[in-house]
Amino acid sequence: MIFANHAHVFPEAIKPEGTVERLLALMERCKIDKAVCFAPFADRFNEAGLAGEPNGWLADEIKNIPQLVGFGTIDFDAPDLSGQVERIKELGFKGIKMHPPYQEFRIDSPEAFEVYEQAQEEGLFISFHCGMHWHRLRDNLPVLFDEVAWNFPGLRFSLEHIGGFHFFNEALAVMCNNSRGGVQPRVFAGWTSISDREGPSQWALTDAQLETVIFQTDENSSIFGLDFPYNSEDYIKADIERINNMNISDRAKRNILGETLERVLGGAE
Repeated sequence: MIFANHAHVFPEAIKPEGTVERLLALMERCKIDKAVCFAPFADRFNEAGLAGEPNGWLADEIKNIPQLVGFGTIDFDAPDLSGQVERIKELGFKGIKMHPPYQEFRIDSPEAFEVYEQAQEEGLFISFHCGMHWHRLRDNLPVLFDEVAWNFPGLRFSLEHIGGFHFFNEALAVMCNNSRGGVQPRVFAGWTSISDREGPSQWALTDAQLETVIFQTDENSSIFGLDFPYNSEDYIKADIERINNMNISDRAKRNILGETLERVLGGAE
C-alpha cells in the first residue's frame, strides 16, 4: 500500500489542474492507495472571490472519499487562531499544513506558538514547509523548528522537503536533536520533491543524503509526499521507483511509502 502525504487541492476556479478529481486520477495511475490533501490557503480563496472558507470547502469535497485524508490550514489574518485549530479538529481532519515563508509568519512567533499549542492539545499533526521559499530567511530558518519541538514535546510534525538543497543539514540536525533510541519519533522527514527535474533544483536531494536520514534517525521517521499538483505524474512515479531502488531495508521502504504515515495519523480513514 502507498499512503502519500502532501497533496494541495483547489477549487477548479483557482487551479483547474489541482482539483480533487485530478488528484484521484493521478493516484490511480500511480498506484497510490491513499493521500493526505491540504486545504488551500485563505488568500487563494479571497483572490478568487469564492464564498465560504477553505477548510469547510475541503471537508465537503472529500467527505465521501475514504482514500483522501484532510489537513486544514490557518488564516493568520483572521482572529481566534486557537479556535481555527479546534474547527480543523471538528471537521474530522488529522492535521494542519503550515508554510512559514508563503504565509509570512515567523516559525517561533507568539501567533504560531498559539497554533502549535492548540494542535498539540487536539492531537493534530503538522506538515511544515521546510526550506527556502522567497521570503525573509531569518523568519523561517529550519533550526527554528527545534524551538517548536522543544516547547511542544507532544506535538508531531514533518519537515517537508527536509530543508531542500540549501538547508538539508539544518533540518537533519533538528530531527537528530529530537530523537533518541527507544523514543517514538515526533519530527519526521518529508520526502517531498526530492528528485532533480531538469538539472539541480532547490529541493533535490541525493541518495546519500536520503540514506543518511534513515541511518541517523531510524526507519520510522520518513514520509513520502507528492507536492501535487506541482509535480507531474511521471515525476511522482519516478520518485516511487527511486525509493524502491535505494540501498535501504525493505522495511524502511514500506515505512516511507505509507506505513509510517498510517501510524502517525492513527489509522486515518
